[in-house]
Amino acid sequence: MGGPLSLKTLSYNIHKGFSMGNRRYVLGQIKKAIQSVHADLVFLQEVQGDHKGHSERIEEWPNEPQFEYLADSIWTHYAYGKNAVYQQGHHGNAILSKYPFIAHENIDISTNRLEKRGLLHGVIQIPGLVHELHVICLHLNLLKRSRMRQISVLSQRIEEHVPADAPLIIAGDFNDWRVNLSKPLIERLNVKEAHFDLHDEHARTFPSWMPILKLDRVYYRGFRTQSAESLTCEPWRTLSDHAALYTELVFDRP
Repeated sequence: MGGPLSLKTLSYNIHKGFSMGNRRYVLGQIKKAIQSVHADLVFLQEVQGDHKGHSERIEEWPNEPQFEYLADSIWTHYAYGKNAVYQQGHHGNAILSKYPFIAHENIDISTNRLEKRGLLHGVIQIPGLVHELHVICLHLNLLKRSRMRQISVLSQRIEEHVPADAPLIIAGDFNDWRVNLSKPLIERLNVKEAHFDLHDEHARTFPSWMPILKLDRVYYRGFRTQSAESLTCEPWRTLSDHAALYTELVFDRP
């Protein structure tokens, strides 16, 4: 019999590598900050896959896509979902993992032409576990009606593609400042939210320099929460416009 398995996760809207108001390009500092928490899984939103203008103008702009630059040699497995495509390039969501992906798919959940959104669904093999781990990274719309539609698509995706006894993690920027989404998610999918599970409230993650709004979440099932924290101290408060959400999830494996 094996002991409990702990998974450290980080969910972070990196604002395409810029600080609030796009005042500074800080992807190098973001990389160091992400590495400092030693997460096993990193769920990223607003990741720049390519931008010709920035690459020509910004000296520190990496030669590879941002998700590859951030993964470096630490997260040797990664998946990227291209959502918004424009003349200069594209951006979307990414998952960095220390464990290999069996499969991954990006699902278009856009509800209008101005907000191009996606649901990045990966399946990861972790040694010693009976079931594969399903991981989903997303970034939802600004309007409530659109978010509710996107949650319905998310729920249907999970019901159809994730076995009921398989461990599941859903992380990202839900843009749900009025906290309307947790109840339908919990009731339909039998999930819990990590920060709420420990602290009886969702984490305040926006704006990073003085977090008020509860936008970023980590929902799960098949785990128990060991820790959950909104990272609001230095250097996080001067990087992206969002604070990162760190969790440690544990499940007992056979």
